[in-house]
Amino acid sequence: MSPNASRNDDDLPVVVITGPTAGGKTSLSIELARRFEGEVVNADSMQVYRGMDIGTAKPTLEQRGEVPHHLFDIVLPNADYSAGHYAEGARRVAADIHARGKVVFLTGGTGLYIRAFLEGLVDTGGADDALRTELEAEHAKAVAERDPGRLHRRLEELDAEAAARIHANDLRRIIRAIEIAHHAGRVASDVRARHGFADRPFRSLHLAIDPGRDIINVRIDRRCEQMIEDGLLREVRRLRNEGYGPELRPMKAIGYRHINPVVDGIDTLANALVAMQADTRRFARRQRTWLRKVDDVVWLDPEDREAIFDRVKAFLSAS
Repeated sequence: MSPNASRNDDDLPVVVITGPTAGGKTSLSIELARRFEGEVVNADSMQVYRGMDIGTAKPTLEQRGEVPHHLFDIVLPNADYSAGHYAEGARRVAADIHARGKVVFLTGGTGLYIRAFLEGLVDTGGADDALRTELEAEHAKAVAERDPGRLHRRLEELDAEAAARIHANDLRRIIRAIEIAHHAGRVASDVRARHGFADRPFRSLHLAIDPGRDIINVRIDRRCEQMIEDGLLREVRRLRNEGYGPELRPMKAIGYRHINPVVDGIDTLANALVAMQADTRRFARRQRTWLRKVDDVVWLDPEDREAIFDRVKAFLSAS
């Protein structure tokens, strides 16, 4: 029986395996789950989508057969799926794993999903489609008038703290922050501060797996090449034929957004590969930046297996 078998639900140990993309999280999580009688719970926002396998670097069916894996392939690419949906489902799965006396290995590189699972989410109200459409139209007009920063300036007037945190080109988050202020009656930063992300039913060990920037960059370039060799173009073409257009959020993700123009005949596969590699390297840098702001993260080289095993063993053995 695993070390957490006798614990209460509110003391459930969770081992988080995260870090920049291509760092070796998948193989490590499987090895840890086998060694410590655990199960893998997905924490990658793209790997929840069915039919999107190659471009998301999803664990293979063979890998998923080695130990139980959860929350992969659970929604279609056009589903309305959010961090809130994820947190609810992941916590339910974790409770079931715990009830069976197993260890939860929360694995993935989506910081928002991990935070939502561990700490809860801010109640900012539901989406307002009418307001969102209005704001999107306002932005389109501003772009046509060569003033693309107009909505960001509006957010600065409403919530300077949120505007400082959100890039001026991140339209989705700008609109969401304005939407929160409109519905909550308070600015987004105040809503978040009041919440404090204090819904924390788990005791967690947060491991950031990173072999170093140079190694990561080499792995990223090779992984992107492998995705092309494995048939990413065919995968995107199939998704398009099934009715999943380039306007969908998952189809705008790295890899998919680069291949869509190739499917449409307006770019080449060679150009798409170069852009995909560059954007993935930038994404890995953003993941590191996010993690450096997280308390209690332990940075480890994936090659130092014994140090990782010792950390996990000590954590699971702690009272």
